[in-house]
Order: sequence, then C-alpha cells, then structure tokens
Amino acid sequence: MSRHFSSRYGYGSQEAEITVREDAPADLRYGVVEIARAAGMSLKTIRVITCRVLFIAPDRNNWSDSNIREEIEGLLADCDWCKVYDIAEDLWRSLENDYENQQLFADELNRFFREKGIGWELKDPDGIVFRGGETFAATTRDAAQALEDAGLTTAANEIHEALRDISRRPEPDRTGAIQHAIAALECTAREVSGEPNATLGALIPKLHLPKPLDAATEKLWGFASDRARHVREGRSVNDDEAELIVSVSCAVSAFLTKRPRQ
Repeated sequence: MSRHFSSRYGYGSQEAEITVREDAPADLRYGVVEIARAAGMSLKTIRVITCRVLFIAPDRNNWSDSNIREEIEGLLADCDWCKVYDIAEDLWRSLENDYENQQLFADELNRFFREKGIGWELKDPDGIVFRGGETFAATTRDAAQALEDAGLTTAANEIHEALRDISRRPEPDRTGAIQHAIAALECTAREVSGEPNATLGALIPKLHLPKPLDAATEKLWGFASDRARHVREGRSVNDDEAELIVSVSCAVSAFLTKRPRQ
C-alpha cells in the first residue's frame, strides 16, 4: 500500500508541464537528501557518496547528524546542476541489495520529477534518462517491454540506446536517438517478416500495416534517412522532432510485436 494519503485515495497531483532540463532547482537539491533518508540511508552514507561524486574530502570535524546534514546540503547547494543528478543516481545504485528501498527511492524521485516539471526520470537499469511528455514516456516504456517479452532483445536494446542518446547533456545526440529508434523498428520488421537482411524501406510494403499507417511509416523512414542517417548541412533536428520520431518508431514496433503474425 502507498505511504501517502493522496496516492491511496487518488488525489495525486497532476503531472506538471516540463520546464526544467539543464538545471537542478533548490527543491531538488534538498529533495535528494530527503528521499535518500526515506529510503533508509544514514546521513553518513549520504555524505560518503556525495563527497565521492564531487571529489571533495568530508569534513572530519563534522560528526553529529545535524552537522553532517548541514555539510551535505552545502555541498549539494554549491555543486554544478548535473552533479546533483550524478549523486542521485549513485545513491539509488547503492541500494541495489535492498530492492524495497531502492524502489522507494526511484518512485519518490520520479514523483518529484513529475510534480515539479523536471524532464528526467530514473529507470532501471539505465539510471536517470530523458523524460518527454506523458505519451513519450509511456510509449518508450511499453515498447521496450513488449519487445523484451517477444524475445526481441536487440530491438529493445536499441530503444534503450535511443533514450541514452536523447538524454545526453550538455548536448543531446538527437540524430543518434533517431538512428537507434529506427534500428529498433527495422529489427522488429525483419523479425516479423522473416526477412533478416532487408532494409526497413524495403520491408514496409510487406508489413501489411493498416492504411494510412503504412504511408506514415514510409514517410517516417524517409524523414529519418534525410535528417539522421544521411545528415546534410542545415537539416538538423530539434528536441521535439527527435521525440516524435522515437515515439512513433516505438509505437509501431510495439504494434508489430503484439499483432498476430500474417
């Protein structure tokens, strides 16, 4: 059962619009410590991990919980924004032998991200990755699971790689994300069609996709080829376009795995 009244009775806050990516607001710097404490971590352990990530020696004069907490909060307040996410990941990974508390940490951090409009999420086994809108998150998650359930591990791994590329900072690898997403779709198409060597462009007419999904998938392939696979000067993609291509590729891949074989 959920620990919170609002979750138990369906009064949870609505997901906020994503407004934060390359930043770690003060609330997050504070929240990481609170979430780690809720997951059963001692302040000494949190300090060890924080200092390890930042390459800063702990203050040996701080031995009481109140002083250690003040030290941790000072380190988090002063460090670069990206280091806050590094620390959160390492705190989560340190709980790998305590599944219940590791899951609690992930659930609470993701709840924080959603409620505060932060465009990241903590996913096992990848760590903190790019979080698009609600549709993007659901589509990529469900597609990866559908492919894994169907035994298409290569295609599922391509989706994970797409998420890693679109999550890279300070500059996301948008073309890499598109290439991996299209590769996932191509792997899936080869499997369901029984043609392991054909390209996606050649396979689309043979997939018997319902109209106009067949034409849309062909145009998706063309866009990806033009903007990501054969990049030309002045034809780069933005975040929204990359998110769209990854989402649609994932959705079609999942559709193909769930549809009865022709």
